[in-house]
Amino acid sequence: MSALKDFKCPNCGGRLEFDAQTQKLKCPYCDGSFDPEIFEEGKDYTVSSDVWNDEDMIVYTCHSCGGSIIADKDTAASSCPYCGNPVVMTSNVSGIFKPKKVIPFLLDKKKAKERYKEFLKGKPLLPDSFKSEATIDELKGIYVPYWLFGGKANARMWFDATRIRRWNEGEYICTETSYYKVFRSGSVRFADVPVDASGKIDDLLTESIEPFDISQAKDFTDNYLAGYYADKYNISAEDSRGKANSRIATSTSSLFRSTTGMYDSCVPSSSSIAITDGRQDYVMYPVWLLNVKYGSKIYTFAMNGQTGKFVGELPIDKGKLVKIALSVFFGVSAAVSALQYLLYMVR
Repeated sequence: MSALKDFKCPNCGGRLEFDAQTQKLKCPYCDGSFDPEIFEEGKDYTVSSDVWNDEDMIVYTCHSCGGSIIADKDTAASSCPYCGNPVVMTSNVSGIFKPKKVIPFLLDKKKAKERYKEFLKGKPLLPDSFKSEATIDELKGIYVPYWLFGGKANARMWFDATRIRRWNEGEYICTETSYYKVFRSGSVRFADVPVDASGKIDDLLTESIEPFDISQAKDFTDNYLAGYYADKYNISAEDSRGKANSRIATSTSSLFRSTTGMYDSCVPSSSSIAITDGRQDYVMYPVWLLNVKYGSKIYTFAMNGQTGKFVGELPIDKGKLVKIALSVFFGVSAAVSALQYLLYMVR
């Protein structure tokens, strides 16, 4: 049976939220703080017997106010839309869905909003809706599920290489090009190669905010999810392994290519890369996300909740573009007219 969990302050009973700055569960009422790894778990919520019309949606009942929390089957953490109580769907972070590690948020919402505003600076053609406080306040902290893969890459690679020698003979410049077949072989071990395990977020977006520092990861406890959103994985390790192997093969090829610097050019001609000793771990990484609709398109911005790296695509306000173009045109026209008038007066 699906369940929800909230976290009550042992001092005053207020709901606790994870604070990125102190790395503690903090009470906004009495200012108490508690270590997530030793905090005693609170009461369970029980899932409602009602099911949303869509088979992928579930209705949970908030234990704090009795309101309905509508979430899809992959949601692992959310908040009550009525009382704001942060809750965790315990069935989605237990058993096979329990992550081994979690990297806690190091940058809170205030920092995320600051980074977003910095990202918008110097962009006069940006639609005003992207800069409004109402839009910026929609930034959401989400724990994104990842698979981390490791393994050993055994590689054999061949390259077509050249060396070029130039010299002068009288008034002539001579060039001699020598051609080589270069061979490299060896093995490389990889660990913690990340692959986004959520089908809801564009992989290009999550790859763009890498890397995450796995050395700062903590043993997973659902206390870290309090006050944030989270999803369990909906892409299996088996379905993610191909992407991980592709990243490993690309890195191996680049590493071997870096050993051929003695040549003027070196192009891979063929390769054989076998990946063995494959293994994987399930983890959660912190990401700040913002979706802004403009016209018929939704623009998504993402920030690494650990390092602050920010990425996103920005549109151009065509109305502003036309105004600037017209102002430039009339400005130039006025300048030309003034110059013509001056030249006429000089005559």
